[in-house]
Amino acid sequence: MAYFHDFFALCLEEKLIKLKILFTIPNFDTAGSGKALLNVAKNLDKHIFEPQIACFHNRGKYFKVVEKEGIPVHIHQTSHEMIPRFKGLINCIKLAKYFKMLKVDLIHSFHYGADYSEALASKIAGIPWVYTKKNMNWGGLSKNGWYIRSLLSKHILVQNNDMIKEFFPNSNKLTLVQRGVNLLEFKKSKKNEYLLEKYKLKSEFKIILCVANLHPAKGVEVLIESFLIISRTKPNIKLFIVGENNNEYAESLMQISRKSKHAHNIIFTGKVFDVKKFYSIADLFILPTLSKGRREGCPVSLLEAIASGVSVLGSEVSGIKDILKDYDDALFEPDNVIELSKKIEEKLFTNKNKNKKLDLKIFKHIKDNFDVKIESFKHGEIYKKILKKKEN
Repeated sequence: MAYFHDFFALCLEEKLIKLKILFTIPNFDTAGSGKALLNVAKNLDKHIFEPQIACFHNRGKYFKVVEKEGIPVHIHQTSHEMIPRFKGLINCIKLAKYFKMLKVDLIHSFHYGADYSEALASKIAGIPWVYTKKNMNWGGLSKNGWYIRSLLSKHILVQNNDMIKEFFPNSNKLTLVQRGVNLLEFKKSKKNEYLLEKYKLKSEFKIILCVANLHPAKGVEVLIESFLIISRTKPNIKLFIVGENNNEYAESLMQISRKSKHAHNIIFTGKVFDVKKFYSIADLFILPTLSKGRREGCPVSLLEAIASGVSVLGSEVSGIKDILKDYDDALFEPDNVIELSKKIEEKLFTNKNKNKKLDLKIFKHIKDNFDVKIESFKHGEIYKKILKKKEN
């Protein structure tokens, strides 16, 4: 493999040709998918690949981060409604002309929905198109869209094993590529002084942290109820819930919290652009995703917490169990308030030596298997394989 990689790079250098990869995404309004895209793009081998990005607009804080990387960004709408059909087809033909004008070799979609107009436009343009299946959505009204999207794709990158079993059991154009974490950016650090002062956090406090887009599938109510059980006997614990709280689900969570006499120990921070400082103050990170609904693709917040030296607990659902499958003590039954409360108590108040050893094992596992450089390398190998076949 190393020989093939070096030979491929040498040939491209001699011809002074790089493979142009266009990454597409609707926007950078939220950092999740955008951050994943940028991590891959900026870590590709620059001797072989020339990454470019296309998105609908230049709004959003994370767009400024993307600009600083110096990767060319095209502001253009790369997906369209396909109903009515005739109008949708005309828009795809126009989009195909745009793709051809860019003279890219391959298009990789980080679109999180079931849109297939981009795939159809790429097909018309004769450009290989791949996409990353980043979530466990498939059924309902979007089912046909996912089927067409997959049919038109040259390759599909999936993020956990359940995706393969549930959505693509007989497909021969899949590669499991799990998300990665930047180990230079996320690492154990000194507790953030600003947060300690802002929230009046005394040294004896134990801090539980949850970082998630507040959606019903995340099961944060299970975490809150477990927290309230422990608070009866352990008053010096605080729960930080980091995520957009301007929606009905978040409001329901805040109502649950307000009804308790421990409400002052549950802090909803709202959306936070830089979560590293919250990892620095946390003793335990918990992702309580429910067993039904969207579940997880490959949760980056969990990887970031582990890389930052925080103990973790996660419900045993798709995505989370792929990361923690060899570490039963870090998993709990989804939707189970009692089991989670017991696990929290074990993690924070009993058998510190055992927990420390487990944390070190999990950290090594992440370092060896979930480094963002590994993720980007796997992407590069897929691109080379597809484009080599195309040339042949």
